[in-house]
Amino acid sequence: MAEEKKSLLYRLKPLTDRIPAVSKPEGHVHFRTKMLWVIVILVFYFVMTNVFIYGLDKSRTIDIFASYRAILAGAQGSLMHLGIGPIVTASIIMQLFVGAKIIKLDLSNSDDKAVYQSSQKFLVIVMILVEAVPQVFGYLVPSTGLVGNVGLDLARLIIILQLFIGSYIVFLMDEVVSKWGIGSGISLFIAAGVAQAIFTGTLNWQPSDLTKAISLSNPPAGTIPKTLYIISQTSAQGMTTGGYEQILLQNPNPVIALIGTIAIFMFVAYVESVRIELPLSHGDARGARGRYPIKLIYASNIPVILMAALLANVSMFALLLYTNGALKGLPLVGGQWWLGTYTSTSGSYPTAGLAWYLATPRGLGDWLLPILSPDRYGTLVYGHDQLQLIIRVFLYLGVMIGGSILFAKFWISTTNMGPEAVAKQIESSGLQIPGFRRDPRVLKRVLERYIPVVTVISGATVGALAAGADLIGTVGNASGTGVLLSVGIMIQFYEAISREQMMEMHPVLRQFFGGE
Repeated sequence: MAEEKKSLLYRLKPLTDRIPAVSKPEGHVHFRTKMLWVIVILVFYFVMTNVFIYGLDKSRTIDIFASYRAILAGAQGSLMHLGIGPIVTASIIMQLFVGAKIIKLDLSNSDDKAVYQSSQKFLVIVMILVEAVPQVFGYLVPSTGLVGNVGLDLARLIIILQLFIGSYIVFLMDEVVSKWGIGSGISLFIAAGVAQAIFTGTLNWQPSDLTKAISLSNPPAGTIPKTLYIISQTSAQGMTTGGYEQILLQNPNPVIALIGTIAIFMFVAYVESVRIELPLSHGDARGARGRYPIKLIYASNIPVILMAALLANVSMFALLLYTNGALKGLPLVGGQWWLGTYTSTSGSYPTAGLAWYLATPRGLGDWLLPILSPDRYGTLVYGHDQLQLIIRVFLYLGVMIGGSILFAKFWISTTNMGPEAVAKQIESSGLQIPGFRRDPRVLKRVLERYIPVVTVISGATVGALAAGADLIGTVGNASGTGVLLSVGIMIQFYEAISREQMMEMHPVLRQFFGGE
């Protein structure tokens, strides 16, 4: 009977067990070794972002993930073109199916958890192909030289193979950081990509259009060089008639975006420090007391990462269905304006339809300025009226907040952060809440007063912060979501380093923190 109740995913086990993966360390990994692996993987990540795909015609390539590039930790036209997209998408699908009980796995059971993880690896491979193949047949165009040498079909296959190898290496790099390093590889890549985008967006002295010389109509792309150049080249009268507006509001990288980036950084740093602390005492050692912190951002930034990946896939498939010659003919969905429309000038950014309403806003110019002055700024939003812009703002906020709450609840239930799992961790460490009997069931009831509520608040908070930051805008096209993620990731990485150092000095604490 027990065998009949097992998930159908057990049938994939002979296949998934043979998928190349990074083995877990058999014992404790020294702190210095973990930091070394983090640095090595980070350097390797930047190397991969600069290894471009062989045989790709860059002049005819369209980046369908341009709006989500910083969040997906990729680089256009490189081995990191797909970034962490396939990994995060596979995680979304597995969490949704397990959470909805479509896949019957008990993640508290070690065998079921192993099947869950191995099945997710298989799904990552599937998602790499799902994201790579449509792009190569529509938007990643092989060069005429490669096509002339090997033919169109083989040229496409060569590019798909490079995308597959690059994406699977990213997956293995994530596993190395998770098992041999500190924190999560996905988080590390996001923070690195966003930091690079902000740095170049602030200090880049090259013009926006590299094919033309620097001028007032083609100023330096970085916020600071752009500001200094316009001030030095514009008269006092010119500053009042358009210079200040160009510096403060106009793309690329206006000053308001830099101010917004700094404000988001400081606000997220404050929110990350807000927490509830439950008092704990040791049952055997009298006078030994401690606290168990339940942070306001209890589910961390994972819900926003999952939401960003989900919206990126919506954008990708909407673009494919509207512009791809083969897919445009599909009944009901192919070439339909209500799913999303695109023009030659908008590139991969939608101009109407559902995809436009769900697309990441690119700062104040995408909604506030056209609402306040539709005659002057209406062209920035492809002619949409004020009511449509207001609906778009509230719909985007609602989707980000609601989706983040949903993913926060799934994440807590699948990562041993729920009341029952935390109660077992506290009880196994010999600690208890003063005034309550030392019993996991009692601890669970106490934690159920806090963790489910904080989980919902956590998801809503990160969703609102990410959406609000996107609406304000950031430098370097890092997106507000990317800045939110990078700040939270850096704070969590610092806390993880502190925990590792504490466990290094006090090995007894490893059991409580889940170390080896």
